[in-house]
Amino acid sequence: MCLNIPSSAYPLLSSKDSGFVSSPNPFRGSSRGTLALAAILRLPLGMEHHKMAPVHYNHTDSCKHLRWTAKESYEYMYSRNWQPVVDFYSNVVSGNLSVSSLFPPAILIDDSAPVPETAGDGKKSGRWARFNYRIVLAYNGNSFDGWQKQPGLHTVQGTVEASLGRFVDDKKAQSLKARGCPLEGVVVVAGRTDKGVTALNQVSSFHTWRSGDLTQDIADAIGAAAPGSLRVVSVTQVSRSFHPNFSAEWRRYMYAFPLCDEDHEHNYGSGMTDHGFNFPEHSSDGETYNEELEEFKIKPRTFCVSKVDRLLRQLEGKLLSYKMFARDTKPSRNEGPPTECFMYHARATQTILPSLANNDHCLGTKVLCVELVANRFLRRMVRVLVATSIREAAAGAEDDALLKLMEATCRRATAPPAPPDGLCLVDVGYVKFDRASCFIS
Repeated sequence: MCLNIPSSAYPLLSSKDSGFVSSPNPFRGSSRGTLALAAILRLPLGMEHHKMAPVHYNHTDSCKHLRWTAKESYEYMYSRNWQPVVDFYSNVVSGNLSVSSLFPPAILIDDSAPVPETAGDGKKSGRWARFNYRIVLAYNGNSFDGWQKQPGLHTVQGTVEASLGRFVDDKKAQSLKARGCPLEGVVVVAGRTDKGVTALNQVSSFHTWRSGDLTQDIADAIGAAAPGSLRVVSVTQVSRSFHPNFSAEWRRYMYAFPLCDEDHEHNYGSGMTDHGFNFPEHSSDGETYNEELEEFKIKPRTFCVSKVDRLLRQLEGKLLSYKMFARDTKPSRNEGPPTECFMYHARATQTILPSLANNDHCLGTKVLCVELVANRFLRRMVRVLVATSIREAAAGAEDDALLKLMEATCRRATAPPAPPDGLCLVDVGYVKFDRASCFIS
């Protein structure tokens, strides 16, 4: 039994002018707790089961009446036709298309690969005799239940480790057999991806004490594990000190959000207008229209791509705490990695998805492309950033709106995560970031 407790019931945890602060329910799962809760709150018995109205963050800026609620933002994101994006990523994973085809004639400079080094020379012994292999993978997010291995689920890690069992050295194989464990290898990765998230150059590593050059054998074994959904980009023998996560300098994500001309035919919420409107850049007409929407409590349903770009550019070159843009991560913690991330590059533009069936680039699906490069990313951080940027652009917020949300007191201030179908881990860098390698200038 889960009880919804109004914030006013706890004076010390009530909502403030800057936002709502939620609290966990200390009475969960017992009738005695229900009676105690009713007594503490001085409510009639049975009132504790009353369904509370949704709690929204109390924004205080001038466009607070134009900002979508969490439900409206969710409906706006998920009502899109995501199939063209899914098909495009599938073709990129298969090697039939490339991400650079989104931005002709831009070409991605591949500076993500470290210089391969010999892992062992035969004179070492013990753990120093092991051989380390760097494995770069491309996989379709819709074909797997995420990266991390979980019981009963089809994951990328589980598929890769099962295919590496034949390359485990004899000593470890005997140890696994004695413990009744399956014969599998162990891989570490640059960053775990959620279910539905595609990766084009996911970097992992696998070490073994089995001698000999196993690069081609490893590539063949993994490639045969899930053809069409999982592809080996490269396998190289590297230094024993190489670690996919700790050695990385930066990560690059791309998000493709489908745009459509029929937005007025969808119903995203009772408070949203049936009229499409793109806010011009600092135009008096746009400001007047914004004021009229606010006066009649009508929320816009479209946004300007250039506005999203301006919002994201404010994040570049800054070390900021993205705890309000993370999910499934404690906002404040004394243990574990910090919530600060350094954003090297944050841009947005409009382009067209190429397809194998249609050679005419002008007839493809229009998409908003967001490119983010940072030293690290928190859980679901990219998806929340994209959804919040679109929401703020539609509301006509100031260009520094994302920076102001960093100081919020509750994660309700940001939008729910955008769908995972549009997210793609493009590559991971192991040298200093070079802006010349970016897709969006």
